[in-house]
Amino acid sequence: MEPKQGLPKSQRIYLKKAVQTLFEEGKGFSLYPFRVVVHLYDAENQEEALPRVLVSVSKKRFHHAIKRNRVKRLIRESWRKNKAELMKLCKENNKTLDVAFVYNATVIMKYNEIEEKMKMVVERLVEKI
Repeated sequence: MEPKQGLPKSQRIYLKKAVQTLFEEGKGFSLYPFRVVVHLYDAENQEEALPRVLVSVSKKRFHHAIKRNRVKRLIRESWRKNKAELMKLCKENNKTLDVAFVYNATVIMKYNEIEEKMKMVVERLVEKI
């Protein structure tokens, strides 16, 4: 039987304090169309040793919510498909990796392009761990 393919709540950053910590203590880099902010720290227990994600799309660039939501869906889906190696590394090293993706482009890119960029981002994150 195949493992579940979802993006459960445990793998998302949603608490205000967690978001604040990520942007205050995290280090960032840009890889068009993303601005990526990363915060790596020791997990409290084995269940929390996961990569967690936050996706942000600016209202300034996309005025309509339907477009912002579409971009967020595309980013989350490409993250979900490419996070496996990061999950394995986090479990082995007992680390939690918080990642924020801020979408900087002014147009909605095709899924294939977003996924290619996501693979590059994941490779850079693997090097950091």
